[in-house]
Amino acid sequence: MRFAPIVTSLLDTDLYKFNMNQVIFHKHNNLMGTYVFKCRNKGVTFTPEMALEMQEQIDALCKLRFRKDELEYLRSIRFLKPDFIEFLRLWHPMRDYVTLSLRPDGELDLRVDGPLFAAMQFEIYLLEIVNEVYFRCRYDYDKLLEGARERLEEKIARFNDGTYTFRFAEFGCRRRLSFEWEKEMVETLMKRCANRNLVGTSNVLLAKQLKLTPIGTYAHEFVQMYQGIPTIPLAYTNASALRDWYDEYKGDNGTALTDTLTTDLFLLDFDRSMCNNFTGVRHDSGDPYEWGEKILRHYEKYGIDPKTKTLLFSDSLDCEKAQAIYDYFSPRTNVAFGIGTHFSNDTGVEALNIVIKLQFVGGVPVAKLSDVPGKAMCQDPDYAEYLHSAVEFRLKNH
Repeated sequence: MRFAPIVTSLLDTDLYKFNMNQVIFHKHNNLMGTYVFKCRNKGVTFTPEMALEMQEQIDALCKLRFRKDELEYLRSIRFLKPDFIEFLRLWHPMRDYVTLSLRPDGELDLRVDGPLFAAMQFEIYLLEIVNEVYFRCRYDYDKLLEGARERLEEKIARFNDGTYTFRFAEFGCRRRLSFEWEKEMVETLMKRCANRNLVGTSNVLLAKQLKLTPIGTYAHEFVQMYQGIPTIPLAYTNASALRDWYDEYKGDNGTALTDTLTTDLFLLDFDRSMCNNFTGVRHDSGDPYEWGEKILRHYEKYGIDPKTKTLLFSDSLDCEKAQAIYDYFSPRTNVAFGIGTHFSNDTGVEALNIVIKLQFVGGVPVAKLSDVPGKAMCQDPDYAEYLHSAVEFRLKNH
């Protein structure tokens, strides 16, 4: 292994992995899942040297176990339950579930296959490994770090002079330059932003180490997995996901993600009871202003004061976009932000737009449609078309 281990703790992941996994552990632990890697950047290739380093980093990852102090920290999160924590005490990443190879054209073929509650845990760890190996091999890491520090100084100056007034959570671990930088960046924001603009982090390890609030609810994969359950009609998978989430958390962990099968379909199932059960909703694709107006109208339709709810924006944000959204919506509702790569890998060179998405459940294709076509991902075009038709049918005939 050329570099030191990149992932050194199983807490070095997003909180929502534990949130989703607890529901799967309690309700759907028989499901099998397949995750597939994709790099959305044009022209990016990986080298044999990178692939070898990634293999060795994955080997090291799969030797990790949750330590006693880490399990105690998870127990301190009020909505994580004792039986699930005990399961994590026994669980560890299985190397046999991960396959990685390099195609002749330099594309990375990376897949995870296994029980869904186990396979899903790999996503963030693997993205951390792929991203850091790529940048350490491709560039001068010290120069990248210098660039990241300079850009962070510029952002902090704008927070402190009042140019930026919004507050946000750091969501950057999946595409960070390194854990070293992510930690330095978060600590610097905590110490140097006079108005305490940073309110938390999705990274559970950093939350533990820095005594920050861990933040996150669920991702698209949580809704996607219901497409692999044959008793649930495809256009009603949002409804099943919302019910299971509320049954598990009773409103104690409640920001709903709207765009897995389009926000319009989501709102058909986000009825008065669900509006009341969830503290807010998260935006992750499409025009944020159109989306926000649509959500506010939906709350008002049910006589719900939007000022009692939160709109969380998390789609490829930078500070300028976040401030504009905050200025527009904050007089009418609570506004929150999750910002990732703009802080964790803003170095002066193009950041990677890499994902690892759930593509099969029990051998059956699943897909995210999103509110914009460019963020959709599916291994089976015929299934994607069928899913889209099911969604359109329900939208036209509800």
